Amino acid sequence: MKWFLTMASLLVVAFSTVQAQSFPNLDKSPLDIAYFPERASFRSFEKTEEAKKANMPVIRVIYSRPQMKGRAVFGAELVPFGKVWRVGANESAEIMFFEDVVLGDTKIGAGRYTFYVTAQENEWEVMINTDLDGWGSYAYNPDHTIATIKVPTAKTEASVEAFTIKFEAVDDGAHMIMAWDDTMVRVPFTTWSL
Repeated sequence: MKWFLTMASLLVVAFSTVQAQSFPNLDKSPLDIAYFPERASFRSFEKTEEAKKANMPVIRVIYSRPQMKGRAVFGAELVPFGKVWRVGANESAEIMFFEDVVLGDTKIGAGRYTFYVTAQENEWEVMINTDLDGWGSYAYNPDHTIATIKVPTAKTEASVEAFTIKFEAVDDGAHMIMAWDDTMVRVPFTTWSL
């Protein structure tokens, strides 16, 4: 009987400990990943070396997706014109090149970087930076920017509630498309694996 009471007490304590665990709530701006080529296109079951190489990612972006929630976005408090923006929310957006790429006239070596934007009404300046693991744009150091390009803004067909990044294949590489509210830009990357 003593053994039974001891075991029952231990189970109650263990169950209480498990119930007392607290876990974080869902982030208001959840983390997301965009790949080029898109993930579905490199999930091949083919095992040949040629098929494996053709299905490897070239670019990966990790970013958080803030939502409008009725707020004004560009030229307002969320993304003021003329100020460096972290691209998304929370940590600075990260871009990984699995091979060398070209942005504008600048060759960028394979590796992990952050990227930032300075938005204006009619164009955005996109900056690739060597600093890593920063929070927001507070960590942005222009001396560590290795490539920049200015791209024109365009209007989206419909309003985009949550900030979104996706890639679109083009003849010589990919366009990284960033969209939020009624604004979008296309950032051209030239690649050699296609």
